[in-house]
Amino acid sequence: MKLENYEVHLPNYSIGDKIYDKIGPVCESYGKKVFVIGGKKALEAAYDKIESYVKQTNLEIIGKEIYGENCTYAAVEKLRQMPLYQEADMVFGVGGGKALDTVKCLCITDDKPVFAFPTIASNCSACTSVSIMYNEDVTFLKPHFFVRPVMHSFIDTEIIAKAPSQYMWAGIGDTYAKYYEATISSRDERLEHFTALGVAVSRMCCDPLIEYGPKALEDHKKGLCTYDVEQVVLAIVVTTGIASIFLTKDYTPDYNSGLAHAVFYAMTSYPVIEERHLHGEVVGFGILLALLVDGQYDEFEKIYQLNKAVNLPVSLEQIEITEKQWEECMERIPDMSDVAHYPYKVTKKMLEEAMNRLKERVGRDNEEY
Repeated sequence: MKLENYEVHLPNYSIGDKIYDKIGPVCESYGKKVFVIGGKKALEAAYDKIESYVKQTNLEIIGKEIYGENCTYAAVEKLRQMPLYQEADMVFGVGGGKALDTVKCLCITDDKPVFAFPTIASNCSACTSVSIMYNEDVTFLKPHFFVRPVMHSFIDTEIIAKAPSQYMWAGIGDTYAKYYEATISSRDERLEHFTALGVAVSRMCCDPLIEYGPKALEDHKKGLCTYDVEQVVLAIVVTTGIASIFLTKDYTPDYNSGLAHAVFYAMTSYPVIEERHLHGEVVGFGILLALLVDGQYDEFEKIYQLNKAVNLPVSLEQIEITEKQWEECMERIPDMSDVAHYPYKVTKKMLEEAMNRLKERVGRDNEEY
């Protein structure tokens, strides 16, 4: 099938510890009145710095608001009804994935200029053209796709370096998953140019994390913004975002997900996942199963060792999922949309065998100690 017309909008971004000095040059052409929306902790961490740089421009902040508690359509609608939002020429979204996804769903849908100010490096929401929407009971609902990402993302490495290191820790797991899921789901297919680009770019979602991940996490825990930290931040926030945009089009199969994400979304049925664990943490566990199901034993060992080095989970116990709950997940995973476009049908038996292999690998480690 020949695609006659399609469009690709790539993210624009600035990165550095004083990068907010680009707010004026980047944003002033979109108007004057700015409404700031973000997470509670994110606003506490970044608002004063944003405000101090905005004062050096022709922009004016007319108000700030906490986005809500989760990325739901109800939260989006509540913000949409606010007079300050309607008055604003543009919105600054400040925070992590759920805050930025909420603001994106609000503004991109309304075609209102929106700029991202990520305060943690746990995901690529600052650079993607999708919002992950949840139900009111905090279970996963669906991805909501847009034709473009935010107008520009301001990635302040100083603020990210001072954020809790658990977010970068989880971001590492979510990011290397992109490479493996993209390469598996696109295997043996004639790919469109943009999809082939996405698969090629996804390699950079993995290699820098294996090379710099453990040292970056050590530095981040000390609040340092070193070269290693910056390389990992770029992989998590930017590279994954670019790969996602290339890999997800509504007129092609979705190469942007896979078995690791199916494992995560199946497990969101249990409150402990949302309450006590992070998305990338669980996806990083899921990729171990995905590699075993796929027979990539050398790559499994590589990621197993990385997970051990940075303390990402390698067992159900570490994510507080019981054997009974895993049994229930194995019934659901084969029918989930994340594995609908896979080079083979994922079965319960495959999942059982992969889990047994993983347990054997963990067991060998425990015997050595």
